[in-house]
Formats: sequence, C-alpha cells, structure tokens
Amino acid sequence: MRKIYLDRTAFSEAIGVNVEDTEIISAGTTIYSMGVHGRNEEYQRYANDYDIQFIFDDDIPHLELFTVPHVDIMAKDSKGGFIGTVYQKCDSESQAPICYINWDLECFIISENAEDFLSNIGTWEDNMKPYDKITVYRSKAEAEVELEFIDLSDILPLL
Repeated sequence: MRKIYLDRTAFSEAIGVNVEDTEIISAGTTIYSMGVHGRNEEYQRYANDYDIQFIFDDDIPHLELFTVPHVDIMAKDSKGGFIGTVYQKCDSESQAPICYINWDLECFIISENAEDFLSNIGTWEDNMKPYDKITVYRSKAEAEVELEFIDLSDILPLL
C-alpha cells in the first residue's frame, strides 16, 4: 500500500483526505498553547519543580523540527526539548502517547497518555524510553527528500 503524508502545520482545522489504496499519515509539528489568563501557580510549580514549561500564548517557541507522524507540542524544558502528544492535538483527556523530543532530535515516549503523564509528572524524566515510531526531521523540506506529501494548495483557500 502506498503511503503519503499530510502536513498538519499547513492548516489548523481538522481535514479528512481519502485516496484509494493509499495510507494517509498525518505529519508535522504543531503547538498547543494556552491563553495567558490560564497561567496559575500550578503551572509555575511544574516549571520550578519539574522543568516543564507549559506553553502560553505570550511565549510561543519557534520550532525547528518536523515530525512524522504528527506531534502537538504542549511544553518545553530548559534543555531545549519539547513534550507533546503523538498523532493528535493535546487534550487532558486524550489517550494519545506523550513524547519528549530532545535538542538532538531524539524521541522518547514518557507516558501512555495525558492522565498518566500528569499523575507521574515528578518522575517524567526517569520514565523516558527510546521511541522509534516517530521520525524527527530538522524541517519539512528535509522530510520531503524522503517522503511524498499531499499538495493541498489548490483546495486550502476553499476551506
């Protein structure tokens, strides 16, 4: 079966694409940021005690990476790494795995889902296991050398 990739960074809304005899794989790295009004002492405690800096609208990092499959980044750490959900947008009730991508673009699984991550937040770094189900590229252009992407430029203005 042919595999083609759908760049999730190109649009913010959910979109479905079907191509006969083809597996469509959602790719790219997006950021889940929270409104500044939601910042509170609990988030500051995560930053101070666990080196997890959740992302808020007034401090959105510039990403220099592109993942396959899609990863939605929700937090960063002081070492230049990112924490996010695999395959879907961040959601506190999501069953998506939580991964960590370090500065060297190595990927680790750190939790089975958001609930598990938050309940074991104090030991998140101890829970890291190498995760080979995500390929991390420096850019989409680098990924395009190896992978075939769907060109949605003709229909995106209509969405």
